[in-house]
Amino acid sequence: MNTFQTVVKFFVDCGPFLYPSLTLMALGLAIAIERFVFLRRARADNRKVWDQVLPMLQSGRFREVHGITARSDSAIGKIVANGIERMGGSRKREDIEHAMEEGMMEIVPRLEKRTHYIATFANVITLVGLLGTIIGLIKGFTAVAAVNPAEKAELLSASISIAMNNTAFALMVAIPFLLIHSFLQARATEIVDSLEAAKITFLNLVQRMSTPAYEHAGGAATASAAATR
Repeated sequence: MNTFQTVVKFFVDCGPFLYPSLTLMALGLAIAIERFVFLRRARADNRKVWDQVLPMLQSGRFREVHGITARSDSAIGKIVANGIERMGGSRKREDIEHAMEEGMMEIVPRLEKRTHYIATFANVITLVGLLGTIIGLIKGFTAVAAVNPAEKAELLSASISIAMNNTAFALMVAIPFLLIHSFLQARATEIVDSLEAAKITFLNLVQRMSTPAYEHAGGAATASAAATR
């Protein structure tokens, strides 16, 4: 018996409980692929926008930064745009931070969206596999009770082997699903941490540029530049 025939026999022996497990596996894989692509794109977009606006923030060109971030669909663009818009009404660090936190509260659920389903599917698939095993064992013992004693051992061994296929398949799917879930959660947490770091950097820049010493130095530099013209 070649490998293909072995695989086909394995799936056939799993019985009807294989179909809900396969359905959940397909849904879980679809969610995992979609989440991986989304998080990878979000990370790249955030890095691109932040690398573009950071030099502008350091030089105090907030109007230009707002123009870029307001048009951006990235998470970092949303947060920075919220902060700059709040600066128009208040320069207090707490007020700006609250505005940026509002953006974070909108973004974080999008980063974690549907990821928890993967872990749920892993648990459900495991339970379905165990249920299939138990039902298979019940059928096996019921069948053994009505056969010739000489055939009982062989028939019971075959029934148990078939029943255990359900658990084996469930574990083969559930273990990778749990690893995928942990990986996607780690990627989402990494993006959230980078957004928090960018938020702190933005607040520190705004606070530094709002201090009297900075404004005095900037005014003196402007006057000196005008005098040399």
